[in-house]
Amino acid sequence: MPVTDLPLFSMLKTRMYWLNERQRVLAENVANADTPEFRGRDLKQLDFHAALRATDSVKLAATNPGHIAGSGGGGRFPADNRGGFETTPRGNAVVLEDEMLKVAQTQMDHQAATALYSRSIGLIKTALGRR
Repeated sequence: MPVTDLPLFSMLKTRMYWLNERQRVLAENVANADTPEFRGRDLKQLDFHAALRATDSVKLAATNPGHIAGSGGGGRFPADNRGGFETTPRGNAVVLEDEMLKVAQTQMDHQAATALYSRSIGLIKTALGRR
């Protein structure tokens, strides 16, 4: 079984692909910041809970009758539903400050996913004695 088929690695790979695509979309927004009537776009967030539900190997288990049963789906943050964007007189709705914050957040998320991927590979190499 290839290492990339492990659930952790496939989720990290999907996350990194999503972050790459988001960076491309945000770059288009910044590039078109002066284009009349341009509306900025963003990608829909990945649903981590749906990815976990699709993976059969991760389940909550009570090993003792005195354990509290787990409940799935709790702890989600509410969506940010602040509608409306600043719009210039030419109809452009791209706010460069917001876009640059999104770019920086995407870069930090990508670095975190890459570091987790590298460390996981290192742990597997250590377990195999190939360090």
